Amino acid sequence: MAMVLFFLTGDIAFAKITAYPLRMLAPSLQIPQEMSFMLTETPKVDVDRARKLLLELADGLQSIADGQPQKTWLPLAAAVDGAENLNGWFTSDQVRFSLKAGGKALQPEAVEAWLESMPSKKTGEPVTVGIVMAGNIPFVGLHDLICGVVSGHRVQIKPSRDDAGLVAALLSCWSESAPGLKEQVSIAESALSDYDAVIATGSRNSGRYFQHYFGKVPHIIRGQRTSVAVLDGSETHEDMCALAGDIFQYFGLGCRNVTQVFVPRDFDLDRLFAAFVDWGHIANHNRYYNNYTYHKALWLMEAVDLLENGFVLLKEDADWVSPVGALHYQRYDATADVEARLEEGVDEIQCRVGTGGVAFGSAQYPGLTDYADGVDTMAFLLALEA
Repeated sequence: MAMVLFFLTGDIAFAKITAYPLRMLAPSLQIPQEMSFMLTETPKVDVDRARKLLLELADGLQSIADGQPQKTWLPLAAAVDGAENLNGWFTSDQVRFSLKAGGKALQPEAVEAWLESMPSKKTGEPVTVGIVMAGNIPFVGLHDLICGVVSGHRVQIKPSRDDAGLVAALLSCWSESAPGLKEQVSIAESALSDYDAVIATGSRNSGRYFQHYFGKVPHIIRGQRTSVAVLDGSETHEDMCALAGDIFQYFGLGCRNVTQVFVPRDFDLDRLFAAFVDWGHIANHNRYYNNYTYHKALWLMEAVDLLENGFVLLKEDADWVSPVGALHYQRYDATADVEARLEEGVDEIQCRVGTGGVAFGSAQYPGLTDYADGVDTMAFLLALEA
């Protein structure tokens, strides 16, 4: 029997096609692990089934995001309300934003386009796909779960201990409205075994561990990544306000959060501060503000040149990843210099915003085809053989 593991641990990411094990979850929301007869042979993606499952998921997520959860989705709504008690970074606003972003990605036209572009699946029995999920931002492993379900493979997931029970609640609710899902997807309480392939996401250190532990099976291994923005000086105030969302959403903890901004040599950084004003409330979050004040004190003692506005530190620094509560920037004279620098960091960057990249304000709304690290998860899954 074949098995695939998805590893999503940590926050940010790099990728390699290669496997892995997992963490913990709410026992009251366990999903049965027996396998359904309907999944014994899957010569190709069942588009009709996939469409129905994804639209059911989209409706459920959107109902919670709108504050009017459908009856079958009430357990997830309750988990959303209580998430901050289990993970202080998972405020209700942040979790609901994640649900909203997920619902947007699953709009009918987007689902149709994605299913139509699906690569061919090899004929043969399905494998068991294990998904170990990260806990840096809410529902960070949802896209891998969706891919696993749509592929027709059996799926076994292990959410992060930082997940606050959200994925288990989501799966419980989704299974109630989607026939066959309970038989296809299960939650593991201990380490996975008998897998044939793995998808693992984590930090640089865990990435090396994944390579050692799962290197003998087909896998995708993702390490730490972050996102950047490139400004050319022509941006409007509205563009800058949209960029603020790319920076501050999820407190900057996601791999699609902008942590490095390239600006022209003569760019007035006060334009950024003017656009950041609406995010001033972030200083009311204790964990975020503690990070901000810690790095402010540290850098001031080190006589580091800083600009700050009471809730974010701007530091001229070439490091791709800035600490929580800070934003790195680099000035440039020629766009060729920026392109050369980005080429150097190609394995560090998840998303590019602004000039030459996605639109300002869209980094936290990845679509179904925005595969992490640019590695096509569906093509990987559909090429697997038992």
